[in-house]
Amino acid sequence: MGMRKVILVLIVCISAESLYAQSTKQKEYYEQVWLGYFNQTRLSEKWGFWFDGHLRTRDNFFDSLSSVIFRPGITYYLNDKMKLTLGYAFINFFPADNHPEISQPEHRIWQQVQWHTNYTRIRMMQWLRLEERFRRKIKDADELAAGYNFNFRVRYNFFFQVPITKKAYEKGALTYVLNDELMINFGNQIVYNYFDQNRFFTGFNYFLSKHNSIQFGYLNVFQQLSSGNKYKIINAARIFFFQNLDFRKKP
Repeated sequence: MGMRKVILVLIVCISAESLYAQSTKQKEYYEQVWLGYFNQTRLSEKWGFWFDGHLRTRDNFFDSLSSVIFRPGITYYLNDKMKLTLGYAFINFFPADNHPEISQPEHRIWQQVQWHTNYTRIRMMQWLRLEERFRRKIKDADELAAGYNFNFRVRYNFFFQVPITKKAYEKGALTYVLNDELMINFGNQIVYNYFDQNRFFTGFNYFLSKHNSIQFGYLNVFQQLSSGNKYKIINAARIFFFQNLDFRKKP
C-alpha cells in the first residue's frame, strides 16, 4: 500500500469514528504535564539507536502520576533523510479508575519508518509507526490477572518547524513548532474504538546547541476509550528535550 493510500485510510478512519461510538457520549477532562527525552544517535553510515523516555502526570497538572514510558530501538539508515527503526517499549500505567490500587504494565514491539523534508528555513519530519501492544489484564481493583490483552496500533506523526529568529537550527535559535499525531487501533479485540486518539501540539523549540534543543508548548489529546462512547480530553503542558548525536568518522 502506497503512502498516500495509508494516509487516506487514516483520514477516513478518524472521520468515521463516530460510527463506532454509542449514541450518548461521555467526556472526561484532564490537565496534565508531559515530560519527555528523545535521543537519536547515528553510529555509522547505516546504523544507530533510538531512545525516548516519558513521565506524565494524572490531573490538575501536578496531581500524582499517570504513566511512565521507556522506548529503546535500533535504527537502520536508508540515507540521510530516511530511516527504519525496530524497538521495544515498556509502559507502566499507574493506578487509574479500573485498577485504583494497582499499576498496569504494557509491553510493545514497534516498527517505524521516519523521513525528513528540509527546505532553506522550513523543516518537516514524518513517521509511520506500527505497534504490537500487550497490556496486562486486570482482575479487580488491586490485583492483576494472568495474560495480556493484545491489539495493533498504527501511528502517523507530522512535525513542522520554522525559525522565528535570524538564527536557524543552531545555538540560540528559536523555532515555531506544529505537530500532530493520529493513532488507529485494529485487531480482533478492538470493537468500538478503531479510532484511538489524536494529539495536537503547538509551541516552540529552543536550540541549546546544534544537537540539543528543548521544546515546550500546549498539547491537546482527544482519545476514544474502549467502550466507544467515552472520550478523554487532555490539556497538557508538554516539555521535551531532544538530543541528536552523530559519531560517524569525519572525512
